[in-house]
Amino acid sequence: MTIQELREKRNTAWNAAKAFLDSHRTEKGTLTAEDDATYTRMEQDIANLGKEIARLERQEALDAELSKPVNAPLTSKPTTGKQPEVKTGRASDEYRKGMLTALRTNFRQVSNVLQEGVDADGGYLVPEEYDRRLIQTLSEENIMRRLGHVITTSGEHKINIAATKPAAAWIEEGGALQFSDATFAQILLDAHKLHVAIKVTEELLYDSAFNLESYIIEQFGKALANAEEDAFLNGTGVGQPLGLFAEVGGGHVAGTLSAALKADDVLGLIYELKRPYRKNASFIMNDKTVAQIRKFKDNNGAYIWQPSYQAGEPDRILGYSVHTSEYVPENAIAFGDYSYYNIGDRGTRSFKQLTELFAGNGMIGYVAKERVDGKLILPEAVQILKLKTE
Repeated sequence: MTIQELREKRNTAWNAAKAFLDSHRTEKGTLTAEDDATYTRMEQDIANLGKEIARLERQEALDAELSKPVNAPLTSKPTTGKQPEVKTGRASDEYRKGMLTALRTNFRQVSNVLQEGVDADGGYLVPEEYDRRLIQTLSEENIMRRLGHVITTSGEHKINIAATKPAAAWIEEGGALQFSDATFAQILLDAHKLHVAIKVTEELLYDSAFNLESYIIEQFGKALANAEEDAFLNGTGVGQPLGLFAEVGGGHVAGTLSAALKADDVLGLIYELKRPYRKNASFIMNDKTVAQIRKFKDNNGAYIWQPSYQAGEPDRILGYSVHTSEYVPENAIAFGDYSYYNIGDRGTRSFKQLTELFAGNGMIGYVAKERVDGKLILPEAVQILKLKTE
């Protein structure tokens, strides 16, 4: 018997069972014991037909599976099974190629794909690949981007700070509770505009053998990184980030030396920093200060300077890493956990052409700009030792 015949038989049995139920109910709406047994057998027959239909359907599916050819002919190129990710917007290859074409043609050939990346001032947003490489350049050149905490924001960023904390107090049995207030303050990360401009000769621009992309990324990246690092260390907070060594809003001044720097002064600076911050602490100083410290010895005549023996690892003083920058003041040493220095990147970087500005000189100008801010949100996390000035 085929599946279709069984389905028809089950349907007929089900209609007969319903008719039997309707015609054999008593005045009370129930069945007699004999009729109930008959209806139960009818239901069982219907269930058995359903099981047989399901069995034949499984058999039919298995026959179809086994009848397939073992080796199917290839109709397309072999793949790994994982389709490549389709990138869109500024991450797409079309956007990156469109930007490079626009640069090489003095923005005379601007494809429609770049229109989605136009910023408010008429420039073109940097493709994501360029932006990541610029970020990488900034991180490599800028020690504060490596040590600080970087945040990407779309607007003014508010950081909550616990100004005062609740204190515990002992009380007598049955005594009144003592309440203390926990207050909070806010630090705002705004956005200050930083830009860098370069000039490129027309001959160099149109020379397809010249790697324009890498040149612009390298030059823009280094210039932005240097300006950022100077501001993150010495900025006044007016039109620029607030620096780590700022007189107001920077790190806490642990002391000011009246005599030449000694090894004991460096040791004292370490313990001016509270113990929880010392776990991730390191030194930041000028190269000239490093030259002095490298000559220090302990009571056994051993140098306290511990040079690095592994590539990529910083030198150490008394077990703590040392980072140097030419922008660090010559009369100061910082020691602390710099993850409490927050750097806020507002949006993405963009390119803009300086139209006709250098046309008479046969050169073309380009500008890269960004909006960024930086603040030390917890001054006690960084201790600064002021050195004696000559």
